[in-house]
Amino acid sequence: MRRGERRAHGGNVGKAALEEQPAPPPPPAQPNGGAPGAERDGAGPRRSTESEVYDDGTNTFFWRAHTLTVLFILTCALGYVTLLEETPQDTAYNTKRGIVASILVFLCFGVTQAKDGPFSRPHPAYWRFWLCVSVVYELFLIFILFQTVQDGRQFMKYIDPHLGVPLPERDYGGNCLIYDPGNGTDPFHNIWDKLDGFVPAHFFGWYLKTLMIRDWWMCMIISVMFEFLEYSLEHQLPNFSECWWDHWIMDVILCNGLGIYCGMKTLSWLSLKTYKWQGLWNIPTYKGKMKRIVFQFTPYSWVKFEWKPASSLRRWLAVCGIIFVFLLAELNTFYLKFVLWMPPEHYLVLLRLVFFVNVGGVAMREIYDFMDDPKFHKKLGQQAWLVAAITATEFLIVVKYDPYTLTLSLPFYITQCWILGIILVLTWTAWRFFIRDITLRYKEIRRQKQEHRYEKDKCLSNGDGHSALLDEPNGSKLRERKL
Repeated sequence: MRRGERRAHGGNVGKAALEEQPAPPPPPAQPNGGAPGAERDGAGPRRSTESEVYDDGTNTFFWRAHTLTVLFILTCALGYVTLLEETPQDTAYNTKRGIVASILVFLCFGVTQAKDGPFSRPHPAYWRFWLCVSVVYELFLIFILFQTVQDGRQFMKYIDPHLGVPLPERDYGGNCLIYDPGNGTDPFHNIWDKLDGFVPAHFFGWYLKTLMIRDWWMCMIISVMFEFLEYSLEHQLPNFSECWWDHWIMDVILCNGLGIYCGMKTLSWLSLKTYKWQGLWNIPTYKGKMKRIVFQFTPYSWVKFEWKPASSLRRWLAVCGIIFVFLLAELNTFYLKFVLWMPPEHYLVLLRLVFFVNVGGVAMREIYDFMDDPKFHKKLGQQAWLVAAITATEFLIVVKYDPYTLTLSLPFYITQCWILGIILVLTWTAWRFFIRDITLRYKEIRRQKQEHRYEKDKCLSNGDGHSALLDEPNGSKLRERKL
């Protein structure tokens, strides 16, 4: 059971011990409200943004630990390979097979023994699996980082023989006329040419990113900022060159905007949903059982993210860091394909996106918990740490494998725009967290001095010498405190 979770009302130790467990609600039950005295295992009151959960605590075979079973099956499989299977005389094949077997053994260990994260649905083992995949992927990136450029690119041939060949980047710019009167067959051919598989990918990608970030403003800032990055870096990667309407109409408004809108609607439904769980065999109807099976793939409980970037300098810097890492991970997708010679439609590119979809949500929840409750979450979560390390390692691979492309100077007008933007952000930061606070503090001290002087004059005018004498040491103390 996670430390920050509550026990179910009347529940036994079982499945709920692996999940986020609610505090015993006082009668009458409040599906979305919290008990006034509900606490998180002694760690303080439940956050106001956290939903109330009811669980009967049913323990089934699905939720029990199976460490011995997994160990027995793993040992039998290794024994079969060792005693009954003849080892081929192919060194390359045996090397690949040994590496895959080592990874599988590590995944079996991690799925059964690794520490649980903040999510428990559909099963905690699912999220432990992706945590171990994160470790394997980071180790793979470290290995690639320590190779020469030629060896690293040729190593990709061991994964797919079709890799290791330089591929031209597709240029999305060119003719940007929405209506092309010169084409009598189809004047709108430019629009149809841009409607490829990346259109639904943009929509579903931003739908899932919205579920991770859970904030409309942050999603829109990241979406718009990435389009500015594409404008700024199109001299480095040709496929960043797109038509203006492709940037702002198809990407920002239609694909990204629609994905963010649908994501926010889903977040609204999840925040209002009643989280009441029963064991499958405790539900009498088949319809109820089927509904319970489907809901197994929805969150166990819900926490509404309130980032509040302007509330403190720490949160402001943290939100800026989150946006920066998001944008860097997005850029890594394109630059890794460029430096490792992988076509955009290759299955490794898709697997990387699937990987980030599964680990990104956990990382964002751990980052939010670390920001929102630092007294309880004293260190950054394990998945968030790995995601940050993976993003940094990917960028280092890009820097090492093609420094020439990265050092191509920005056009002068692009540089001016970025300098202006950075100056505006730094100016706002200085005003909001330094100048404004000093000004407010000065005004408060001035107001207190005026009130004290007014009370002193009022006492003197009423002939109350005793009160005036009492004010004398108070004024001296105020002056001493000011000095």
